[in-house]
Amino acid sequence: MLPTSFVNGLFFRKGCVGNGKASHLIDDDEHGLRMNAVEIEEAVSKLAEAPFDAASFPYDFLQAFGLNDAGIRKLKTGDANKSDLPGPPCGVLQRNKNNIHLLTCPPGEVAAAMDALRTSPATLKHKARFILATDGQAIQAERFDDGEPLACDFKQLPDRFTFFLSLAGISTVKRIDENAFDIRATGRLNKLYVELLKENPDWDTSARREDLNHFFARLIFCFFAEDTNIFVGGRLFTDTVEQMTERNGSNVHEVLSEIFRTMDTRREDRSTSDIRPYALTFPYVNGKLFSGSRNADVLVGSSPRNVNKDLTIPKRKADEDVGVPRFSQSARNYLLFIGNLDWKRINPDIFGSMIQAVADDAERGALGMHYTSVPNILKVLNPLFLDELRARLEEAGDGKTPGSARKLLNLRNRLARIRVFDPACGSGNFLVIAYKEMRQIEAIINERRGETSRKSDIPISNFRGIELRSFPAEIARLALIIAEFQCDVLYRSELLACNEFLPLKKENWIVCGNALRLDWLSVCPATGTGVKIESDGLFKEKLDQIEIDFENAGGETYICGNPPYVGDKKQSKSQKEDMRLVFESRTSRWRSLDYVSGWFMKAADYGTHTNCASAFVSTNSINQGQQVPVLWPLVFGSNHQIIFAHAAFKWANLASHNAGVIVVVIGISNQERRNKLLFSIDETGEASVKTSTSINAYLVSAPNVFVRASVRPISNVAEMLLGNFAKDGGNLICDFDELKKLDAVARRFIRPMFGGVEFIRGVSRYCFWIKESDFVEAKKSAALADRFERVANNRLSSPKAATAEWSAKPYRFVEIRSPDYNEALIVPIVSSESRSHLPVGFLPLNSIVNYAFALYDAPLWNMALIASRIHLVWIATVSGKMKTDFRYSNTLGWNTFPVPALTEQNKADLTRCAEDILLAREAHFPETIADLYAPGNADVLVGSS
Repeated sequence: MLPTSFVNGLFFRKGCVGNGKASHLIDDDEHGLRMNAVEIEEAVSKLAEAPFDAASFPYDFLQAFGLNDAGIRKLKTGDANKSDLPGPPCGVLQRNKNNIHLLTCPPGEVAAAMDALRTSPATLKHKARFILATDGQAIQAERFDDGEPLACDFKQLPDRFTFFLSLAGISTVKRIDENAFDIRATGRLNKLYVELLKENPDWDTSARREDLNHFFARLIFCFFAEDTNIFVGGRLFTDTVEQMTERNGSNVHEVLSEIFRTMDTRREDRSTSDIRPYALTFPYVNGKLFSGSRNADVLVGSSPRNVNKDLTIPKRKADEDVGVPRFSQSARNYLLFIGNLDWKRINPDIFGSMIQAVADDAERGALGMHYTSVPNILKVLNPLFLDELRARLEEAGDGKTPGSARKLLNLRNRLARIRVFDPACGSGNFLVIAYKEMRQIEAIINERRGETSRKSDIPISNFRGIELRSFPAEIARLALIIAEFQCDVLYRSELLACNEFLPLKKENWIVCGNALRLDWLSVCPATGTGVKIESDGLFKEKLDQIEIDFENAGGETYICGNPPYVGDKKQSKSQKEDMRLVFESRTSRWRSLDYVSGWFMKAADYGTHTNCASAFVSTNSINQGQQVPVLWPLVFGSNHQIIFAHAAFKWANLASHNAGVIVVVIGISNQERRNKLLFSIDETGEASVKTSTSINAYLVSAPNVFVRASVRPISNVAEMLLGNFAKDGGNLICDFDELKKLDAVARRFIRPMFGGVEFIRGVSRYCFWIKESDFVEAKKSAALADRFERVANNRLSSPKAATAEWSAKPYRFVEIRSPDYNEALIVPIVSSESRSHLPVGFLPLNSIVNYAFALYDAPLWNMALIASRIHLVWIATVSGKMKTDFRYSNTLGWNTFPVPALTEQNKADLTRCAEDILLAREAHFPETIADLYAPGNADVLVGSS
């Protein structure tokens, strides 16, 4: 055994006391404004609209992308400006990880200014990622990491602001440049939404918020319709509002009400409806988008499988008219500005999620941050069914032979019968992308068959969804309608698309309700009939029929989506009840499951009645730890198997800082697929795929096996215990500075204390460890007496009765698991995924283990087992994770670790390996475990272990 003296020296260094490393966790970045894409677009728009000021433009530009006032002051008055280009006005070079070199110039000299920026020694020295030059009339820029240039009129800068988004740290979505319009439109709609709530406080209630959301769905349709020639007459809607309303906005609600009433009136009925002349040009829209009735959709089960009829959303009484909110002058101005945007550029698969945030109080502060990106959606849809369709398309050939033409025809008929069902559809992203991809395949078929003007055989009513909230459900249907029109324009012609677009159909194929309490077969039946929706179309009008059949019966069903992520500890009472209804009859352990598990179980239930395949995006937790042996035997027991999976990857969105959500994609089916596909993403972001005959619940290419927690090690290894927890409000713990101020009595009871952070980062912390027999002596210390009083008060205030009871013993930890021992091995609970081995090591004598696991007086060879690469692989597979970091478990990771019977020679070899690791650490003193186990460094420590 190695002497404890050198182990002590590894941790007790005044340079690592208390705040030695903590300061690195404080975010003092000058980009601390954390602006999102919508806010940046608005700031850039204001900059482009204001009179050009050559001297202030560089600073205004940087401020638009999040540089705060302190950063601006440093650039203006300090030495932070590293530009070497003289003035007036001089260049500005911001030096940080996303630095940019800017230069303003006299009119007509932008090209020369760009040459000066390119050849500037400062540009090269400070590794500028961007250069930008402008004279207030034109603007040119270059992005050095990919060589992408930018050249446009100065007034067009708001349309090209996405070029510079990495200045604000936004670089997670490669295709964000395509969404500049959606970001701009969302920002302005948000401004209008907030302004209308100010003017109409009675609409800012639960009773009327749905009406305001529905009003915005109407506006979006009108803006889109007038820019795509659905409304004949160019800017029909915006021009009518501008011409017929007062500048102060006082009659905007009257004009809009008349326009909406007209679009809800058939042309043959208008002569008797007293419609005002200015509104008569508007077409009849139907679809009940502009009707006044507001009944909620109620799903009535048509089969005995629907056992939750009493849990559907209750009907509301119909109102005569939902009305139009009153406008202020500012609201009118916002309305006209929005109307002047080019709505032909709307991207329905992205815009839906963004506009949904406008109507959601909780999400409005993060506008544009949360949506499912198209590449991520395709991670679900491609292996689920689109890749197979494309393969059949290639097999069919070019259509020039009879056999090829027939295969293309059969494939087109197959496309027409495919149903895509998203039971957590939100604003319809998955459904829209599926529809657009299928239309693209159909267009290729029609082109090869010489039928390019043929009307699509793919009905949008084959794309079904369930959404809990009413507004996203409305937007989902509207997004599909817009996607259908855009595809008709793209693959047929604008003339045909416009002629066939109106009137809209009034059927509802997006159901507003709780997906975990509805019968999915009643929303998306296994056959062509059986959908009974007794109520309104999505846009609120009573349907003439109670059955909405699939236009083309039969075919395949594919279930997909991105259900909500809620861990078992964070579920509301309603969500717990949802989970109980799904799982209680199957397992008594359902309370430990994440909310998303309900969708996998319902999909498996659906598959027992029809042939289908399902795939969902999920947090990676359902394939880790104790959830695996609870959920997956139930799914596999319904004759389903995993047919493809994407191993864990980080979510990407428009946030300036990635949301940090770690997800997996899992596809299941009751139909055998010979080759299962297992996708993974390496550290560089490159994707790879391997085929397998089996993918198990841990997303490993192996047969099904379930690892269940064990209270005792299954192998002949030492016992591992969880650490000790004070539950004291921090009053039984102190740092090095506090230690120096203690009196002699208090210092007698000090023990070094270690959790994972202290062990890995070399941070010094201490605790007071007092036995009951020493309590009287300890109270002689004034410092300890004061701490005991604070501990007692803290515990008394706890909502947990068990903790409050411990107020009677304020001198000791509540949870003590340390036996009497000489030496302790520590294993941190959480460890970075970037480490190639798990950190483990000896603690100084008399140490107390806090938030970590410990082995007491264990033979040293146990350390070598824990530090081994194979043990890390085991933990990474069967234990849980914190995001992507390893989350150690003694009952699930250590106690289940299969160690063969070790000979004495085996143990001796392992002991030598552990000693080598400890000696290597001592040789690199004073480096911390974090330093030594950083990527690329650990090999020197592990030797041959």
